[in-house]
Amino acid sequence: MSGHLRRLGRAGALAGAVLGLAVLVAALPWLRGDDPARSVLRSRLTEREPDPAALAAVRSELHLATNPVAGAVDWLTGAATGDLGQSWVDGTSVADSVAGAAAVSAGLAASTCAVAVVVALLLVAPMAWRATDPRREPSTALRAAAAGIAGLPDFVLATVLLTLFAVRWRLAPIAGWFGPSYLVLPVLALGVPTAGRLARLAATGIDATAAEPWVRTWLTAGSGRAGLALAIARRAGTATVPQVTVLFAGLLGGAVVVEQLFAIPGIGRLALRAALAQDLPVLQGCVLVLLLAGAAAGALGIAAHRALLGPAGTGGLTPQPGARREPRGGAPLAIGAVLAAIVAAGLLRDPDRIRLDRRLAGPSWAHPLGNDPVGRDVLARFGHGALLTVGTATAVAAVALGVGLAAGLIGTRARVGVADLLNPLPPILGGLVLAAVLGPGLPAAATAAALVGWVPLAVHARNLADEVRASGYYQAAVLAGAGPGRLVRHHLLPAVAGPVTRHALIRIPKNALAVAALGFLGLGAGHDTAEWGAHLAAAVPYLERAPAAVAAPALGLALLGLLAGYAPDGPREGPSAGVLGGTLVAGGGPGCDLGATGEAEFRQDALDV
Repeated sequence: MSGHLRRLGRAGALAGAVLGLAVLVAALPWLRGDDPARSVLRSRLTEREPDPAALAAVRSELHLATNPVAGAVDWLTGAATGDLGQSWVDGTSVADSVAGAAAVSAGLAASTCAVAVVVALLLVAPMAWRATDPRREPSTALRAAAAGIAGLPDFVLATVLLTLFAVRWRLAPIAGWFGPSYLVLPVLALGVPTAGRLARLAATGIDATAAEPWVRTWLTAGSGRAGLALAIARRAGTATVPQVTVLFAGLLGGAVVVEQLFAIPGIGRLALRAALAQDLPVLQGCVLVLLLAGAAAGALGIAAHRALLGPAGTGGLTPQPGARREPRGGAPLAIGAVLAAIVAAGLLRDPDRIRLDRRLAGPSWAHPLGNDPVGRDVLARFGHGALLTVGTATAVAAVALGVGLAAGLIGTRARVGVADLLNPLPPILGGLVLAAVLGPGLPAAATAAALVGWVPLAVHARNLADEVRASGYYQAAVLAGAGPGRLVRHHLLPAVAGPVTRHALIRIPKNALAVAALGFLGLGAGHDTAEWGAHLAAAVPYLERAPAAVAAPALGLALLGLLAGYAPDGPREGPSAGVLGGTLVAGGGPGCDLGATGEAEFRQDALDV
């Protein structure tokens, strides 16, 4: 009975998420204080102020609901029968528009994931090879480099590629979607930072795998390094491969800025235009397709994870006692010192002084990083903006970590959940809603980034927790009668928290980029603030004339990524499972709780494991 109740609870949570999103989308005009009929007429007749008669005619023509709940129920009723309605603005079929845009975004996302996987494998291969030599320490430089690549702003990279390869050298099309050649620049802009994140996650898994007892057994038996490296990479991939499906789903709706820059008719761009025009049927259709895609991607990721883990469930990527620790080099101190010195130098300067005679001026002795489009000192704005950018991104990462761990450890087995549904939704949708409620600004942008930033962490925690539940020490604790709370506190959380926390650290530059992207679209910090995203949004149009103005915040994000990349991956003391050399020691740790439990509860828990 408890299994049926859990399934009903999960189904209820998914249905509640869909209904809540439907009501939220339907409420967008009311949240913004707009009349839907007036918004539609404004989109149709841009040069004419609507009169009462015209507004009444539009309400009658479109059967506009009088409140958000009624609008959401009407939409869900039609969607259940396959009728997504017609656009309020141009009268086209919503189903046709959304299907075409979704196909474009799927092609873009699939190509990006393919490029990201190839680049990530090139970065990870040396790490797996080094892990086969017990006398050599893990390469922290390679992991840090991967994290630094992950910190590259995709929209800045897209602008650089567009400026150099399309405009100046004419080696690629400038914009549009008319063939494979139009894929190259946007895929590179999205794929390179994505590859950095994948490689950094894989590096965490490789170091944890290298500390597992079977690796020492293979080395003792004289196994070849090539075969062992492949085995380590495959084992580490159990937690990394599902992230590819997460990234694919996230790119479906999350590549809005790149789609805008390259005029790609994808579903993210369509959703943005529909939200700005208050074309609710189109926006609702986009949300529905993204929800279905998220659920499908989540199910595929779980299936891939279980296939890689194998039927025996060989255990999680669990640190082993006595494993080698990562050396503490001077590189992170040097990077931190450089970043701190630049920030400190900037804090001593005036970030708001405007000098029109130095608009877009290059670096000089008086202004080492040059001047921005209105003549303000870039070094000063870099220093003052660091407090806003790093502080906001760290706060978003902390919130996302807490929510992601809580969501990932719920339940007894990995299943499709609310996180999978929310993953493909573009942050711009949350930004629009929060901007309507709170007004555009940094708090709204940070909240919007946090609303989607927890999803990859939740999926990562969910996959690792599934591996830990399959391990011998966890099953022994279940057999010994440990309750759910104790299992989470003493087994799941100690094994999962470390890798997921490092994942959250890696995503600090990504959080800063999410806030920056919302600012780039006019929903984040204003252009008059020193926040790095706002600075980039103001300077990117002048990239060719003043590259130093763009390079400063981009370099800051890359250095932030490098620092995150040096977060220690070396295994710590393993969770209290009594696992020594792969052998379970009876009563070998506080996790082996010798309490009593009912036979029925024991059988159900055993089935869940």
